[in-house]
Amino acid sequence: MHTQEHTAFPMMDKVVTIERHIIEQQRTYPSATGEFSGLLTDISLAAKIVTRDVRKAGLVDILGLAGGTNATGDDQKKLDIFANDVFINALNHKGRVCVMASEEHDEVIPIPKGYPCGKYVVVFDPLDGSGNIDANVSIGTIFSILRRKTPPIKPGTLEDVLQPGTEQVAAGYILYGSSTMMVYTTGHGVHGFTLDPTIGEFLLSHENIRTPPRGKILSINEGNYRYFEPGVKQYIKYLQQEDKLTGRPYTSRYIGSFVADFHRNLLYGGIYLYPGSSKAPAGKLRLIYEVNPMAFIVEQAGGRCSDGHRRVLDIQPTELHQRVPTFIGSEEDVRIAEEFVQGKRTVDAKSVMADMESHLTTA
Repeated sequence: MHTQEHTAFPMMDKVVTIERHIIEQQRTYPSATGEFSGLLTDISLAAKIVTRDVRKAGLVDILGLAGGTNATGDDQKKLDIFANDVFINALNHKGRVCVMASEEHDEVIPIPKGYPCGKYVVVFDPLDGSGNIDANVSIGTIFSILRRKTPPIKPGTLEDVLQPGTEQVAAGYILYGSSTMMVYTTGHGVHGFTLDPTIGEFLLSHENIRTPPRGKILSINEGNYRYFEPGVKQYIKYLQQEDKLTGRPYTSRYIGSFVADFHRNLLYGGIYLYPGSSKAPAGKLRLIYEVNPMAFIVEQAGGRCSDGHRRVLDIQPTELHQRVPTFIGSEEDVRIAEEFVQGKRTVDAKSVMADMESHLTTA
């Protein structure tokens, strides 16, 4: 009996919940008040609620279109609106947040009257990749936390939201896939937690994630190839050429859900591109609540994020729903992509022209 107890307890010592991990990180800051830790815990609770309803979405008739569009013109799904409401309600009443912003809202989201305002700002994409919902493909939530800039005696404003990514104090995402994972950083490494549905807890499963310096995966919507600028076309052609020394050609992997594509590449290495094009010069991804959080995460994991010309985290936002061309992933892959975009590097012109003509012929 004693032997069984002795072997059982060490196993329990290896189980680290997300709450325990957050608290242990908080202890490294003697002046911490617990507000920030509480905020991360609130987000993890919201993730559990969304997970529950994502799992049974087809059973309770919350799949499909809701009949409207969000602030950036995308069709809103019923589950989009549900997830948006869950995160707002989890964060707006405990006095930790002064203002929020979401992809689903035209303007910033104020704290309701009567509730105290805190010192943090939370921005989020409640359900990234929602176009894949009805196909039962992996989707996710992206979030970012910043400190407010305006005086604490007043409600938060747009000024608090329009901060460069360098000002983030935490960022993360929740992936609703075959299992639910929450991955986040507070500027001290990237850690991943997998939800154990039998006990309802996020357990540490990926400690101190490091992305490979160079990968073998290219993630891009090649359906837009004909609209890309020449440098991007040349980079794609470069990755398709055979060269054993540099591990080419790369494997093409594209889910169409930013969270899912980013998560795979974070673990295995590679590059995700959503560049500007003649149809959409600034690309599709939103700077504040999609790209900045992922840029913070990938840099903490040893990777890189660029708009093709500069570090994304250095960009000063000027609009709530501002878009930005995005090249994100392994350090070396993104650097090489920048060289092609900036015209510092090229591939054989004849092969590029032949490829372009082939795409135009089959389009």
